[in-house]
Amino acid sequence: MNYKVFTSESVASGHPDKICDQISDAIVDTALASDRRSKVAVETLVTKNQVILAGEVTSTAKLPYEQIARDIIKDLGYTNGRYNFSYKSPILVLIHEQSPEISVGVESGGAGDQGMMFGYATNETGSFMPLPITIAHRLTQKLDEVREDKTLSYLLPDGKSEVTVSYRGGKPIQVERVVLAAPHQDKITQLQLKNDLYKKVVRPTLDEFGYKISKADLIVNGTGIWTTPGPASDTGVTGRKIIVDSYGAFARVGGGAFSGKDPTKVDRSGAYAARYIAKNIVASHLAEKCEVQIAYVIGQKYPVAFSIETFGTEKKKITVLEDFARKLLDLSVPGIIDTLDLARPIYRESARYGHFGRDGFPWEKVKNSSSI
Repeated sequence: MNYKVFTSESVASGHPDKICDQISDAIVDTALASDRRSKVAVETLVTKNQVILAGEVTSTAKLPYEQIARDIIKDLGYTNGRYNFSYKSPILVLIHEQSPEISVGVESGGAGDQGMMFGYATNETGSFMPLPITIAHRLTQKLDEVREDKTLSYLLPDGKSEVTVSYRGGKPIQVERVVLAAPHQDKITQLQLKNDLYKKVVRPTLDEFGYKISKADLIVNGTGIWTTPGPASDTGVTGRKIIVDSYGAFARVGGGAFSGKDPTKVDRSGAYAARYIAKNIVASHLAEKCEVQIAYVIGQKYPVAFSIETFGTEKKKITVLEDFARKLLDLSVPGIIDTLDLARPIYRESARYGHFGRDGFPWEKVKNSSSI
């Protein structure tokens, strides 16, 4: 990484695209909770006073789609209809069963689709994630926290962050600038908003990472005012935040979204497997940074391609790292699902603040290298 500065962004849990990701993943969770063999591929669209659910589900579970969506929307704070979107908005359900032409390959253990996936890890943070996206996620999480606990009770659902970090010799040296977008009640001035966010969100978050910025290096609400949050201002769709969900543009992405898909879809499980391998390589001090690529063909169990890139930071030969990866994880689709225990309801929580870099997810576990 030869950039002198690098910028990544994150979005709050009430952002329109994230509303959609969480609804879609709540449907995945509900299906898997009752039937681990459920096949789910669901997209959500939210716009002014309207929710649309579309896709394919094959499961023995009887899924209350409308109620799932309403519960998520209410939980995210959209309880007031004056914003032209709430948990009472109309919901159109357009969901049918998975095509038999796809299911014939999936039921035999094959991938639910073709595609390539990337996983990445770096030693520049304790979570083995790039610093810009790590701070950006923590800022949006903090933004949600101060709204939900009423520390800043005038904040409304939705929000964004953007963080610029300067680098020297490939290592982060300081945070140059923070950008926050935060919707608020009409009575709040721009001056009060900036002062409060600097004190209650930015400073505490940067303190966690050992960095500081001046208030002059904080930009809040670039247009100067934001009083209408959510889908009434900006239509949301499942899977539109794949850079936010992954590595903040620090590494390649395969292009396939994660949310709304059961783990037979390798866009999801393959990406998790790639992250698991990359993180374990860096955590085992075999390289300072690592990017893993995997590619699959629909209906086939095993990948058609697998490669490791360490950007010249490897401590052992690449062949040693490849052997390490093979011992760490069986890259067949059933092997990934079984080893990482992915056929269970763990996905709604992954649909906000990024899929990587937070404890609690099986693809984030570091295995004792002596046991591999």
